[in-house]
Amino acid sequence: MTLSKRISELTPSPTLAMNKKAKEMQAEGIDIINLGVGEPDFQTPDEIAEGAIQAIQAQKTSFYTATSGITELKSAIVSTVKDRYNATISPQNVTVTTGGKLSLYALMQTLLDPGDSVVTAAPYWVSYQEQVKLAGGLLEAIQPANPALKLTVADLEALTHPVKVIIINTPTNPTGQVYTRNEIIALLDWANQHDTYIILDEIYGQLVYNDTVFVSGLQIQPVDDSRMIIVDGVSKAYAMTGWRIGWTIADAKIITAMNKLLDHLTSNPTAVAQYAALAALRSNPDNIEKMRLAFEQRLNKTYTALNAVKGLSVALKPQGAFYLFPKVDKNVMVNVGVNSTEELSLKLLNEAHVALPAGEGFGMPGYLRISYAKSQDTLDQAISRLAAFFNQY
Repeated sequence: MTLSKRISELTPSPTLAMNKKAKEMQAEGIDIINLGVGEPDFQTPDEIAEGAIQAIQAQKTSFYTATSGITELKSAIVSTVKDRYNATISPQNVTVTTGGKLSLYALMQTLLDPGDSVVTAAPYWVSYQEQVKLAGGLLEAIQPANPALKLTVADLEALTHPVKVIIINTPTNPTGQVYTRNEIIALLDWANQHDTYIILDEIYGQLVYNDTVFVSGLQIQPVDDSRMIIVDGVSKAYAMTGWRIGWTIADAKIITAMNKLLDHLTSNPTAVAQYAALAALRSNPDNIEKMRLAFEQRLNKTYTALNAVKGLSVALKPQGAFYLFPKVDKNVMVNVGVNSTEELSLKLLNEAHVALPAGEGFGMPGYLRISYAKSQDTLDQAISRLAAFFNQY
């Protein structure tokens, strides 16, 4: 059987692959602690689920919607942007997609021609690489010199070729670092001067901790007549990963172009999920705050405990999202008898029964990613298993 070269060159998602392997072992009766997937352990709040149920009962969910989403949801996104960031956009600046991941995929297909350069900081979210590849672009992952591993203007100035797109994820998956207002301003200024698109992936923007301030690009410049593009959604902050609703905010010309593509991809996001997202944006903000505080408490305790594990260290405490990205001591890897963190990750799964994706999938070998979007008891048990594993060596 001959498949396309495109699909043959595509690399499976390492986080989803690790999750699949962990679930297979769990199905065999093995007690696996799965910290590999970026998914809140909370149920979607009841009032959000009720919004979906009411939409079904009102017979609103049986038919196609507009490709870009229902008018009510786009209007709610406009209102949310105004309330959160005191920024003004219109529904023509918004398209709703089947998850933030599809927003990013559609953007790459819309913006890139074969050979175009895309720049982001390493480590990076695992799907950026493959999404750029599928559009024929070339992703250049820069390992910044600054300790926070955030992309800077100095990094961009060192490049000797034109850049079509910059991707900034803030808070960052997997390091949890948050770009400051001045850092975003500097990057936007550079992009404006070089006619470069800049995508701000803000999916974790509502999940910041310990007095960290999140700054959206929408607080700095308008999207009209701009190459700044915002990607967001309800998956993380509202515990709605399974509902698959995200959105893009951009100049209307970009949105119109994306919708031409989305016409042929999905026709529209799932109708009932759109009504759930509408309920989320209208819901009690205490829902988000309750979950945010739980993640903050887990971060503070788990960060300290993880740094006490022999062979693992997190130099900078995360400021947002819900991941820790510990570096693995090279001597410990030698003692364990592995040549890469990919091998170490499999060994940890098989022997310690803890599922953690390796840094290779994030463009940074020598690290592991740990999701703390689990109960504290689960996290404590996982840290105990990791400590016991490394203490053997």
